[in-house]
Amino acid sequence: MSVEFSVALGKEKMIFNTGYLAKQADGSVALSYGESIVFASAVYSRDVKEGQDFLPLTIDYREKSYAGGKIPGGFIKRESRPSDREVLVSRLSDRPIRPLFPDDFTNEVQVIIYVLSADRENQQDVVAINAASAALSISGMPFHGPVGAVRVGRIAGEWVINPTYSDMENSDLDLVVAGTKKAVTMIEGSAKNVSEDDVFEAVKHAHQFIVKLCEAQESLALSVNKPKIEYQGFKTDEALKAEIESGYRGELETLANYKKKKEREDAFDRIVKKAVEELSEKYPDSIGQTGGIMHDLDGQIVRKMILEKGVRADGRGLKDIRPIDIMIGIFPRTHGSAVFTRGETQSLGVTTLGSVSEAQRLDNIEGEKEKRFMLHYHFPPFSVGETGRHGGVGRREIGHGMLAERSLSYVLPSDLEFPYTIRQVSEIFESNGSSSMASVCSASLSMFSAGVPLKDAVAGIAMGLVTEGDRYAVLSDILGLEDHVGDMDFKVAGTSTGITAFQMDVKVEGIAPEIMKVALQQAREGRLHILGKMNEVISKPESNLSPHAPRVKKIKVEVDKIGGIIGTGGKTIRRIIEESGADIDIEDDGTVTISAVGKESIEMAERIILSIVEEVEVDKIYEGTVKRIMDFGAFVEILPGKEGLLHISKLDKHRVQQVTDVVKLGDKVRVRVINIDDKGRINLSRKDAL
Repeated sequence: MSVEFSVALGKEKMIFNTGYLAKQADGSVALSYGESIVFASAVYSRDVKEGQDFLPLTIDYREKSYAGGKIPGGFIKRESRPSDREVLVSRLSDRPIRPLFPDDFTNEVQVIIYVLSADRENQQDVVAINAASAALSISGMPFHGPVGAVRVGRIAGEWVINPTYSDMENSDLDLVVAGTKKAVTMIEGSAKNVSEDDVFEAVKHAHQFIVKLCEAQESLALSVNKPKIEYQGFKTDEALKAEIESGYRGELETLANYKKKKEREDAFDRIVKKAVEELSEKYPDSIGQTGGIMHDLDGQIVRKMILEKGVRADGRGLKDIRPIDIMIGIFPRTHGSAVFTRGETQSLGVTTLGSVSEAQRLDNIEGEKEKRFMLHYHFPPFSVGETGRHGGVGRREIGHGMLAERSLSYVLPSDLEFPYTIRQVSEIFESNGSSSMASVCSASLSMFSAGVPLKDAVAGIAMGLVTEGDRYAVLSDILGLEDHVGDMDFKVAGTSTGITAFQMDVKVEGIAPEIMKVALQQAREGRLHILGKMNEVISKPESNLSPHAPRVKKIKVEVDKIGGIIGTGGKTIRRIIEESGADIDIEDDGTVTISAVGKESIEMAERIILSIVEEVEVDKIYEGTVKRIMDFGAFVEILPGKEGLLHISKLDKHRVQQVTDVVKLGDKVRVRVINIDDKGRINLSRKDAL
């Protein structure tokens, strides 16, 4: 039997429906918003791998081309590997859901989300989060949800819930907020240099709608009334745990003496190895749990030091930022480069400038568009002193790269001001916390080094949190260990005057609004400190581009002249490119972009193009080329594709017997336009140009 509940949100209703599609899944929901429909299924494995102590949860979001009335591009004509956007929405759906499963639940869980209909107005990502949560809520799994999610925009000073694509063009904020009825557990988005107070108010505004979405999902689950499953949870050997706590706590406390990541990890491994050797005979069946138990105990020790003494794992205070070192312009052939090092996190930023034709072309269910700024993030295994897979880009790399990309989008110059395609790469050479925010800093520095006229410098910082009862501590510039054992990972990027991007994940059921306010303010203090260090090295874009970077010039022509520049079958534009060595891109509005490494190539291409679109003027003198010779005169090309008749009587001041006595085929000759007749025929005179 089909069951349906709805919630009014923004301009539309979000309608939850179950009981009709995919009835063999443990939970399945179709969620509609406007004319967009998103389907989600949730299934868990009945078998559990022996000794498995983690939750193997997979959430896959896929956009079906038919949803937008399209046939997939390419040769195969079917959906293939997930696009970057599909990966990003999969991650966005995963993050608020994953913490809400019990620690001892280790059955494999798979959530598959399909976009079945896309109206090209309403955005599907927040619909996907709600659909995934609803499918899990009715599945009978031990899911401590539901989770609700909304997008918040601000247009003309007013908050807008779930703004459309067209609405977002006028919004200074793009914020996705997810949470439970109790509290917000995830935020992600970008902003046009808004204040910390504005972000805080947007989150508060969003939560009241999240509560309504959670209530609708609860009603849906009650109507379905599926009994909770019984599962064999992972059991920690309590005797082994007690013996480790009593016998090895002291040794774990000595890890506070190690300030370097690798030194601390090596010391921890030695303690674990010692414990395994000493306890394996007594606990042969559960000795494999030793490392996990010690990790948990180490986390408790670190958290206690932070809450009781205000001292962190590397000896810093709660607000202290690690030492910062910066180098710029380090490679001779790249267009811009910078190394940003903060503690044991190091990002190499490299900027490459390209022509407009090198922009990335995106094709999704909303249609095609161009992307002229890309930030690509690479995280090789050596950055954490490990071996591992090295090759294709993983989900984490796509997510971190997009966060850094959004952080810098606001400060980019307009296409008219700086008509380049910009590819920014962040190579992570070392990582111990917040490599995505280090990427923001290295990218900002590198683009300044490349001469990209950014509106302002941008820096990023990751904030952490440790809570226990009423006590809490907000940490600035967190280490990897503090991210692992802490309760929050809150990344904030921005300029000296406002926020440009943010991402928050909470590992507890939620955080109080006052804690979020403290975190935002503390993040601002840290960000300003980092920007100060960056400005000491370079505070504005270099005035000159690298000699190895292409030069770009834009000119505007009448739309009806575009055909003349392109020529029959592209013949003319190919000739211009061949002669000048420049790259030429023509837009439908008549904007012509010319790019080349050499200034001379651009000037030559511009000269040829302007001569093609130029109108012939009466009485103006031109230097033309003799193209044909007849008995009665010569035809002279005075502009590309424009020929006029130079009559024999107009060749010279004296009488001419034969045309070839004065001009020959291919000669350059100065002529004056004496008239253009009603049929557009051009008459020329050499005599009047002498």
